[in-house]
Amino acid sequence: MAGFEENGPSPEAPQADPHGDPFLRTRFAVPAPPVTFLPRERLVTHLDQALRTPLTMVNGSAGAGKTLLVADWAARRNPRPLAWLTTDTEGQGPGMFWAYLLRALEVAGVPLSAGVGRPADAGRAAPGLLSRLAVELSAGERPVTVVVDEYDRVTDPEIAEQLAFVLHHAGPGMRLILVTRTEPLLPLHRYRAAGELTEIRDAELAFTPEEAARLLDLHGLSLPVDAVRGLVDRTRGWAAGLRLCALAAGESPDPQAYLKEFEADRTAVADFLLAEVLDRQPPATRDLLLRVSVLERFCAGLADALTERTDAGPVLARLERENAFVEHLGHAWYRLHPLFAEILRAHLRMRSPSLEPELHGRAARWLRSSGSLTEALGHGADAGDWEFTAGALVGDLAIGQLFTGLRSDDLAALFSRMAPEAGSPAADLVRAARELSANDLGHGLAHLRHAEQGLVEGRAAEDAPELVAAARLSCALLQALAARLTGSPARAETASAAADRLREQVPAHLLERHPELLALLLTHLGSAWLWAGRFEEARAALSTVADCPGGDSTALPREDSLSRLALIDYLDGWTGRAERGARAALAETERFGLPQPSAPGVERLVLAAVAVDRNELGRAAQALLDAEADAGPDLADPVTAAGRAVATARLHLARGDVRAALEAVESSVRADVPSPWARGHTALVVAAAHLAEGRPRAAAGLLEEVSHEQAVCAVEAARAQLAAGRPAAALDLLDRIRPEERPGPAVTVRATLVRAQAADAAGDAAAARGLVARALREAHHELLRRPFLEAGPWLRPVLAAPPLRTLAAGWLTPGPAPHDGAPTRSEERPPVVEELSGRECDVLRRLAEMMSTEEIAADLYVSVNTVKTHLKSAYRKLAVNRRNEAVRRARELGLL
Repeated sequence: MAGFEENGPSPEAPQADPHGDPFLRTRFAVPAPPVTFLPRERLVTHLDQALRTPLTMVNGSAGAGKTLLVADWAARRNPRPLAWLTTDTEGQGPGMFWAYLLRALEVAGVPLSAGVGRPADAGRAAPGLLSRLAVELSAGERPVTVVVDEYDRVTDPEIAEQLAFVLHHAGPGMRLILVTRTEPLLPLHRYRAAGELTEIRDAELAFTPEEAARLLDLHGLSLPVDAVRGLVDRTRGWAAGLRLCALAAGESPDPQAYLKEFEADRTAVADFLLAEVLDRQPPATRDLLLRVSVLERFCAGLADALTERTDAGPVLARLERENAFVEHLGHAWYRLHPLFAEILRAHLRMRSPSLEPELHGRAARWLRSSGSLTEALGHGADAGDWEFTAGALVGDLAIGQLFTGLRSDDLAALFSRMAPEAGSPAADLVRAARELSANDLGHGLAHLRHAEQGLVEGRAAEDAPELVAAARLSCALLQALAARLTGSPARAETASAAADRLREQVPAHLLERHPELLALLLTHLGSAWLWAGRFEEARAALSTVADCPGGDSTALPREDSLSRLALIDYLDGWTGRAERGARAALAETERFGLPQPSAPGVERLVLAAVAVDRNELGRAAQALLDAEADAGPDLADPVTAAGRAVATARLHLARGDVRAALEAVESSVRADVPSPWARGHTALVVAAAHLAEGRPRAAAGLLEEVSHEQAVCAVEAARAQLAAGRPAAALDLLDRIRPEERPGPAVTVRATLVRAQAADAAGDAAAARGLVARALREAHHELLRRPFLEAGPWLRPVLAAPPLRTLAAGWLTPGPAPHDGAPTRSEERPPVVEELSGRECDVLRRLAEMMSTEEIAADLYVSVNTVKTHLKSAYRKLAVNRRNEAVRRARELGLL
C-alpha cells in the first residue's frame, strides 16, 4: 500500500454488514456539538496527547461530556485521517464489530486493499484478517486516528483481545481513542508503565465553577458566584446535569431560586439518570441502589445489611468501574452522586413508602456495631427509633458531646426531634442533658430524677449491664453539672464519688474513647469547690483537666478549667498569672477552631478585672463587652455570674460611678450555699461606696464581718479603719493576715500602701517613703496602677520625692515627653503588656516608613490578611487604635 487516500471509500468497498443489512451511516459521523456547547481548552490540550500515545481512554459517567469533548477536539485539531465509530447494541459479535470498524476506516478515506478481507460471519473475525489489517495500518505514511465511541457497549472479551492485537502490531500507524463509561478489557497497565496511555477520567471531565458559570452564560443565565458554586457542588460538575438544569432554569421566572431549590426527582435530570443508569442495571442491582440511597456513604457490609444479601462487594466494584454514579471514597467505602441519590430516594419512597425507616434502622444498628456512632445516631433518628438512638449515645458514654462543642449543636438539633413517647432512662438522660445545657434547671433535674428512677426500676435493658453502668455514669456527670449550676459542692462530691465507683464497671475502651466525660465531671467539681471558696481543692481538680492530653475532645473542658484557674489567681491577687491563664484559656479553643466555650466569658471577665487593676479602663470595658457577646445560652453558673458582677462593679468604681457599681452587685446570685469570696467582694464594693461618700466608719463596720475570710478583705478593712482614724486597728488587721495565704501583688501592694499611709499619718516620712518605694517596685512588674490611684491624696506629695518619682515615671506617672511633643496620659498610653513578636516589629518598622498594607505584605512576602492580623495584635499590645498612634507609641518605648 503506497499510502492513505482521503477521498472517501472505494466503490468496491462492501455496502452491507455480515447480516446483509446496510451499514448505518450515523455510526461513522462525528457528532456535532449543540449551540450551547462550551469548549474547554484544558481538556482539549490534554487530549492533544492522544496524537503521541498509541492508546487514549476518555472514561466517564453517562452525560459527563466525553463524546462532545472528543468531537470538539477532532473539529479543532482536525487529525487526518480520523475514523469515527459509535458502537451500537451490546452483545454484538467480533465479526460485526470489525465489519463496522473496517467500514469506518474506509469512510475516513483509508483505502484498505482487497487482501485485508471482510468478516462474513457476524460472530467471528478470522485471525488472518486482523493480522493483514495491522500490517497495512503500520505501513501507512501517516497514523490513522480511530475513535470508538460508547466502547462500554463492547462486552465481548474476544473483541478486546483482538483490538489489543491490532493496536500493538499496527505500531505507530494507529492511534486509538476509546470513549467509554467503563474501563476497557485491555492491558492498560502495560501502556501506563510504558507511558503510552493518555487518560481523561470523570474527575477531570467535571466542570469547574468558572466553567459552569460560562456554560450558564451560554444559556442566558447570569448567576452570582455562590449560586454557581452551589449548583456545581450539588451536581459535582456533571455536564449533563448542569445543562439540563440550565435549560429548565431558563424557563423559570426566577432561575436563581429554581437552581437552588429544584427537586431533582421531578426534572429531566431524573429522566436521564433513570434511563441511562438505573434501568440499564439488573433487578438485583437496581434494588441495591435504591436501598443504599438512604446512606451518605456505604461499604459492602453495610449494603449487604440493607439488602439482606451477600453480593454487594462485587456489584459496587462493578458500578464504580462502569461510572454508574457510584463513587469510590477509598478504604472500600462508596457514595452515590448526590443528584442520583435524590432521585433514587424519591423512587424508593414512591415504590415502598414503609421501607425507608426500616433501612435507616438496619443501617443504624450495623454502624453502631462497627463503631461509627455519629452515623448510627443519624440513621437511628431517621428511623424514628429514639430508644435505640438515645441508648446508643448513652451506652457509648458519649453524652458529654452535648457539652463539648465538637458536635453539641448537631446533637442538640438531632435530639430536638425526639418523640415524647421515648421513655427509657437513656432518653430521659438525653433530655436532662439538653435542658441543663440550656440552663433550664427545673426541667433538667426533673428529667434526671426520672432517668435515675428508671434505672432503679430496671427500665434499662436488663441484658446490657454495660449500658446500665454507662447510664449511671452519665447520671453522675449530669448531677455534677447540676451541682455546679446550683453552687452545691456537697452534691458535686457525691456525684464524683459515684463516678469513681462506676468507672470500674464501664469498659476501659469507652473511657479512653470519650475522655471528655471525666474532664467535664472534674471541671464541674472544681467549679463547685471554687464557688465555695475551697481554692486548693478546686485548683487540684481544675489543674488535672487543664493538664490532660491536648486533643480536641477535651479542648472546651480545658478552656473552662484554665479560665477558672485564672479566676482563682486573680482572687488571690496574682494578676499577671491570672492574665496569662485567661489568655491560655482563650487560645485553647481557638487553636482547634471550636465553637464558643461551654461557659463563655470567665476568661474575659478575668482580663477585664486585671485591666481595671492596671487602670486600662478602655481595655477593661472592651473585655466585658466581649464577655457579654460570648455569653449566649451559656451555663450561667454562680461563679460566672459573680465574676461578671465583680468585674463590672470594679470598672464602675474606677470610673467614679458608685451607683452603677452598687447596681452591678445588687442582683443576687442563686446558689445552694453562699460563696465567701463573692460575699467578700460584694462587701468591698459597698464599702468603697461608703468611703467615696465620706462614711469610713460604715465601711469599716461592714468589712469587719468579712475581714477574716480573705486577705484582700482584710486589707480593705484596714484601709477603712485608717480612714476612720483608727490606725492601730488598721495595722492589727494587716498583722493578722496569715503568711500561708500567700496573697499576690494586687493584695500585698495595697497592704504596703496602707502601712505607708499609717506611717505618713504618724509623721514618719522616711518609713512612708520606704514603704511606697517597696510598693512601686512590686507593682511595676505587674503594672498595678489602681492601688496608687485609690490610696488618696496623701500619696501625691510622697511620690514627688526624687527617688520615688523615678520609680513611678513612665508607667504610673508621665515619663519623658514623646519625640513629637504630644502629651501622654497614663490610661491612654500604658506600657506594652505583652512583648511584640519579631514579625509585629517588622510590620511596625514598615508602618513608620509610610508603607501601605499591600506594600508591607509584598515586602515581607506574606498575605495582606496576615499583615492585618499582625497589626491588630500590635495595636492591642500597644493600646492604640490607629497607625500613627502605633508608630508614636512604639517610638516612646524604643521599639523603632
